[in-house]
Amino acid sequence: MTKNRKTAFALTLAGVMMLGTACGSGNGAEGGSNSEKGDAKGKDVSISFIHWRGEDAKVFNTLIEKFEQENPGIKVKMDIYPSEQYQSTAQAKLLDGTTGDVFAAMPGAQFEAIAKAGLFTDLTNEPFVGNFSQNLIQVGVKDGKQLAIPLQLVYNMPIYNVGLFEKYGLEEPKDWEEFLQVCETLKQNGITPIAFPGSDIGPGQFMNPMMMNNAPDEDIFEKLEAGEAKLTEEWWVKTLTQFKELNDKGYLQKDSLGTKKDAAGALFAQEKAAMLATGSYMLATNKEQNPNLKQQLLAPITVPADQAQYEGIHTTTFMLALNSKSKHPEEAKKFIEFLSRKDIAGEYANETGQHVTVEGVEYTSEELQNTAVWMNKKTRFQPRYFIMNGEIQKAVTNSIQAVLAGFAPEKAAEEAQAVVDQQLKLGNK
Repeated sequence: MTKNRKTAFALTLAGVMMLGTACGSGNGAEGGSNSEKGDAKGKDVSISFIHWRGEDAKVFNTLIEKFEQENPGIKVKMDIYPSEQYQSTAQAKLLDGTTGDVFAAMPGAQFEAIAKAGLFTDLTNEPFVGNFSQNLIQVGVKDGKQLAIPLQLVYNMPIYNVGLFEKYGLEEPKDWEEFLQVCETLKQNGITPIAFPGSDIGPGQFMNPMMMNNAPDEDIFEKLEAGEAKLTEEWWVKTLTQFKELNDKGYLQKDSLGTKKDAAGALFAQEKAAMLATGSYMLATNKEQNPNLKQQLLAPITVPADQAQYEGIHTTTFMLALNSKSKHPEEAKKFIEFLSRKDIAGEYANETGQHVTVEGVEYTSEELQNTAVWMNKKTRFQPRYFIMNGEIQKAVTNSIQAVLAGFAPEKAAEEAQAVVDQQLKLGNK
């Protein structure tokens, strides 16, 4: 990783204490204008807003209503897609300019692909960029240009049920053996230790804390894509072996590979599972389903305690962007500016349980106040987002699913590395 790139991604969370994936349906009506007073014919203009956060639909509906009241003549039509579908199809939806005037992008492979396609509008000189903590939005910078602005600060590591941990006298584990002991105690008491959404987002989320100390080199995936590291090496085989151990010991729910995010979340919310292997973005949804839940975050430490370099994982994501093909760029820009306001970002944060990158936001929700402690811990930017090649990223996550399906870790690693080798021969195109 270049020095500038590493600086951009190795974000420091200390000092940002003031900072303040899914299905859904669209919202909004046709209408809008090319200016606040409407176009030459006096017609409203409708702008399209697309993203993957179905669990945020309710608050976005409220915010869109406020925006439309403040901006007569502009209407916002929102469409939400499942996160896995969004990652693979969002770029195609943007091409003709009729969908996604404003869109959210994921860091890593999707960001790189959309940038390569020229679908981002440069936002560098827009005044509203100054509303954000600058060190937290660097992931949206490419070639010195602010192409997208991450709104969310997320912790991609398991959520745990504090009440169940207290009930069975469990403390946050400091190494792998303690993590296994915690899981065994829960299992012996009839509680599923870990709810794992293995059929959609689970592999891509849980891989990050599982590998963060097995491969503490932040350049590891850049080296993989340069042919300087291999998935058949000890760092990844060990990670797959530990996934297999969790599965073989019965610490994941039955049929984890057939479990989607919402079903895994329901197991956790119903207190049938003590941990949910997703991330902080599900805190509010869990609490909505079970108001009595007390939640906190933890990451499995897969190495001896004295060898651990990282305590957890963070990401800045939900990167707000303006489609370069948009037929209504000024109206779309107004909507991004609206979402970047401190009061609006604060409402979004507290209603959705998301930390945000807008400066000066006050967190009032219990979940955000409880998890704000992670801003002072040593967390690593989500390693998966350093995989810029989409096929390689799929090969990595598929190898996790393979070991849960019964493959030997070494075999799963070999097959994933074969995909990497093929992509290297193709020049990572």
